[in-house]
Amino acid sequence: MTMSRSRRTLTLGLLVCITAVAFEGMAVVTAMPAAAADLGDAELYAWAFSAVMIPQLFAIAATGRIVDRTGPVRPLLIGLFVFAAGVVVAALAPTMIVLLVGRFVQGLGGGAVNLCLLVVTAQGYDPVERARIMTWFSACWMMPAFLGPGVAAWVAEKFSWHWVFWMILPFVALGLVFMASGLRHLPPRGDTEAPENPVPLLAAVEVAVGLALIQAAGQELGWTSLLWVAPGAACLIHGWPRLMPRDFRLAVSGLAAVVMVRLITAGVFFGLQSFLPLMLTSRGVSLLVSGAVITIASVGWMLGSWLQARPWLRLSRDQIIIAGAVCVALGAAVTATSAWLPAVSLPLSLLGFTASGVGMGLQTASTSLALMQLSSEEEIGRNGSSLQVGEAAGNALLVGAAGTVYAALTPVASPTVVFGVQMSALALIALAAIGAARRIGFVENHSRLA
Repeated sequence: MTMSRSRRTLTLGLLVCITAVAFEGMAVVTAMPAAAADLGDAELYAWAFSAVMIPQLFAIAATGRIVDRTGPVRPLLIGLFVFAAGVVVAALAPTMIVLLVGRFVQGLGGGAVNLCLLVVTAQGYDPVERARIMTWFSACWMMPAFLGPGVAAWVAEKFSWHWVFWMILPFVALGLVFMASGLRHLPPRGDTEAPENPVPLLAAVEVAVGLALIQAAGQELGWTSLLWVAPGAACLIHGWPRLMPRDFRLAVSGLAAVVMVRLITAGVFFGLQSFLPLMLTSRGVSLLVSGAVITIASVGWMLGSWLQARPWLRLSRDQIIIAGAVCVALGAAVTATSAWLPAVSLPLSLLGFTASGVGMGLQTASTSLALMQLSSEEEIGRNGSSLQVGEAAGNALLVGAAGTVYAALTPVASPTVVFGVQMSALALIALAAIGAARRIGFVENHSRLA
């Protein structure tokens, strides 16, 4: 792939920005226990993560609306500055409340950045180049999974948890420097008519609040949970359809099916990932080995992302998505089997979760590419926000559901039954992604035309 100098620096800047956002997510998880011990208010610990998710969902939807009017450059720059401001607030935080404010601001900026990077890729590269760019994006997401936790733990112990946040700022600055010349060559869209069906911002607020309420209900089961579930479900039912692509229905093809595949597979994969280390350590596997299972699955993700961009892969883009959904479902089934068979849980879970990782690599890049091909230019921001909101919602709903099953069964059942029921349910849900993938319809694979 031959590029001009401005395109090379744009590409490098995009990769650095993705690394910054990914490192923030991976490293801060490791540093948060030290921050909580230092700042106190341990009861607010869980909100350090929810404080990012809620504004991120809103920012993705709102940015999609803005991008379709103005183009991605201005929202991307604003998003990076907002993200950096949140990092500074968190790094300087003297109390847990201030840290939560910083995390909230980070969520706003990070959501805007993620959406804009997708649109910049759609506008700045031709269809053949996009598949390769997506492979590099996956590598930038996976690299912090290898290095982020260890580096963050070392920095927090040697210096302070504050420095884990400060470390993120150089990545943001480098990304801005590298992207500067390339972004100038992207055409502004201020003279383009706004799409007829813009993202309703109130719906974004409803979905974010609804997911937060449902997650809160799952943390402590009882009659009082209904006080959270009922309004949370009402918010989701009312707001969700309005955030999806035009004419969205659960059973239709095209963009709606693309969003559903992404939602289900992401939710299943991260639902398994959230509880797989807990299952393995409860069976005597060391934390180091349990973490290695997750790391190897990340390698599988990178492998799948690499495969989807190979010119010798003679599959259409929709067929690659189907293959990815099948791998996720088969891997989830093998992982669920490992939950029922403690004696062989380590090798089976390693095999199954790695297969799911390969599937995620195949379908995550391919659903983004399919969305670009199925969207008109004026609606790429709106539909891109639908895809990313769907992914975030799938994570929140299915990880939350897995947690609810764990909380409900742990007092009354053996660990084998708890993890077996939980992971079997996720494997069954994964089958729905295969059905959705089959309904997408033909999407050309431009990589095989290269």
